[in-house]
Amino acid sequence: MKPGATLIKHYLQFKDLRAEEYAYLFERTGIIKRRFKNYEKYTPLVDRTLAMLFEKASTRTRVSFEAGMYQMGGSVVNLTTTDSQLGRAEPIEDTARVISRMVDIVMIRTYEQSKLEAFAANSRVPVINGLTNEYHPCQILADLYTWIERRGSIEGRTVAWVGDGNNMAATWLQAAEILGFTLHVSTPTGYELAPASAGVRRSGCLKLFKDPIDACRNADIVTTDVWTSMGFESENDERTKAFADWCVDREMMAVAHPDAVFMHCLPAHRGEEVAAAVIDGPQSVVWDEAENRMHVQKALMEYLLLGRIG
Repeated sequence: MKPGATLIKHYLQFKDLRAEEYAYLFERTGIIKRRFKNYEKYTPLVDRTLAMLFEKASTRTRVSFEAGMYQMGGSVVNLTTTDSQLGRAEPIEDTARVISRMVDIVMIRTYEQSKLEAFAANSRVPVINGLTNEYHPCQILADLYTWIERRGSIEGRTVAWVGDGNNMAATWLQAAEILGFTLHVSTPTGYELAPASAGVRRSGCLKLFKDPIDACRNADIVTTDVWTSMGFESENDERTKAFADWCVDREMMAVAHPDAVFMHCLPAHRGEEVAAAVIDGPQSVVWDEAENRMHVQKALMEYLLLGRIG
């Protein structure tokens, strides 16, 4: 790095930030959200441009980032594989070198984490993981803020993950290690979570259960995801059979803490990974989670571009 150069901070997985940085982000999220709800104009990112690169389809990610950036006073460039060189075999390194000379921050939603890391390694500006096969840190950021907004600190609490040991589960595990809560995980055989691949060393933050009911017992948060994530559609029939006993239902919620909440990153398939009575019931906070994606991401972009405020 050249003398006087500014260190670029990326957000590629949850463990890229420290606990004190998360405390700051959650505080900023609350301030930014209150301003939004009170119709107070707050535009610290005027003249800043966000580029969004999509190789995976999106609803919530696109709307939350795009609306959030506009609300903060910035502008947005949206790119997909069909309308850019991303779909024409241009090396990701070359794409990064070009795009990062023209914008101030980049969000990428793609398949392999290695592709995201290659982009970041060649970028002049901060890069945010909008989702990869391995991690989904912005979603867990929103989930954690949703809990904190309603119940306070997550430290010492228990989160039950029921279903596939996928990118969401791996990100929850990273969060458990950093923020001091316990993750209960129950997956079908063959779909287990791999702690080593998530880079988690503190074994005490993870407990594994064969029976999903046991995983949910006394949990403060019960959460799940679709049985078949994007990119694994060819396995749908096989997964439907394997996950038949991993539908979060009233029985699972009944053994959780009486004040427990249900979370889901959406989209949800009622009658598959979650019963309609649960996702549409009084313990569900999924709509707050979805909205909070925008607010936490606004705080995240502010932090990556401007550092700490005040």
